[in-house]
Amino acid sequence: MTRTMTAPRTFHVKSFGCQMNAYDGERMAELMASQGLAPADAGEADLVVLNTCHIREKATEKVYSDIGRLRKGGRRPMIAVAGCVAQAEGAEIVARAKVDVVVGPQSYHRLPALVADAAAGRPALDTDMPLLSKFGALPARRRVGPSAFLTVQEGCDKFCTYCVVPYTRGAEVSRPWAAILDEARALVDAGAKEITLLGQNVNAWAGEDESGRAQGLDGLIRALDRVPGLARIRYTTSHPNDMTQGLIDAHRDVSALMPFLHLPVQSGSTRVLRAMNRSHGGDDYLRLLDRVRKARPDIALSGDFIVGFPGETEAEFADTLSLVDRVGYAQAFSFKYSPRPGTPAADLAAQVPPEVMDERLQRLQAALNRDQHAFNRASVGRTCEVLIERAGKLPGQMLGKSPWLQSVHLLTDAAVGSLVQVMLTGAGPNSLSGAIPALEAA
Repeated sequence: MTRTMTAPRTFHVKSFGCQMNAYDGERMAELMASQGLAPADAGEADLVVLNTCHIREKATEKVYSDIGRLRKGGRRPMIAVAGCVAQAEGAEIVARAKVDVVVGPQSYHRLPALVADAAAGRPALDTDMPLLSKFGALPARRRVGPSAFLTVQEGCDKFCTYCVVPYTRGAEVSRPWAAILDEARALVDAGAKEITLLGQNVNAWAGEDESGRAQGLDGLIRALDRVPGLARIRYTTSHPNDMTQGLIDAHRDVSALMPFLHLPVQSGSTRVLRAMNRSHGGDDYLRLLDRVRKARPDIALSGDFIVGFPGETEAEFADTLSLVDRVGYAQAFSFKYSPRPGTPAADLAAQVPPEVMDERLQRLQAALNRDQHAFNRASVGRTCEVLIERAGKLPGQMLGKSPWLQSVHLLTDAAVGSLVQVMLTGAGPNSLSGAIPALEAA
């Protein structure tokens, strides 16, 4: 990180991992554009920012593979590694890959200054976690798509034994009420009809409103519901322990809050959940979902699962399959356990053999895919609003999202950003088809 180079004129940001990384990547792109740099493809850009994820080992190795590919053929762009891998392995990245810039997820507002340092041959590494919020240093949102992300909370205090997030993102911090509402209004002005509130534990958000009254995420959602032009609100990712009755009631009361809840459980076995330090059991989780469904009977549920956590027995994995059968997820994400250095679970005995994890993951994904397809099939015949997000692959085809976060393909001349009434007419494993209902004769 000591070579002198020409200051970049073009840039490309590639994000890995979660939706919060996608948000951070968008903000870094806006930040570089505000400095006069023009976006370009990765193979042509003077500056390539790899916005990284550290949750699983393969995601980390992919970063190093991408660095190697960017340097093939004699090309030598400036490479910046940002995000959670940068935070966790900053010095190792410098030694192993000799990249030009390393910046952690709480310091990426300093990216322009670090790029200038690198161009001048000065060290350009910043993995500090400053108390001063980075958000105030970021440029205003000027143009966004129909659906936009808005980070309201960062960090995690839960310390699940498998997870690196508390070490790479820091302690739980909530953005101020006024800053969130200001950014939401700016997003609507920039074209957003739907906003997804983001946080590592988004339902742990807490703050004070303009009158100094204590508020949780439910109060924030109710305030966002009063923002003119904001038609839809979503939030992710939640922790079961922070799912308050007030938030459950918001699903009943706030029409703009979409009937979709991503609530990770990770395992159906209470013993495994305790070993994970999840602070809830399988039965606790199911009772919580009963309360949510009572408040919003049509809600679509999504979850996260880890198979092969150290010590997981076949009977405990069967508990996970049983929980899946009882819930009937509309969507879900499932992964093999990946030991991350520095986490307590990485040092546990009885690591599950890879071939056992592979076989269990196949069985779990078969059950989850079955239920997702069943949920989609059960949606056929419904009429609902679809938010048109982009053009489809076929002539005249548009792609949008249902209230239940399903992808819907339909033939329409409705513009991107439109909310249209659609009858859902067909269902596949991963998407639905729809049609604009014919107008009834007067």
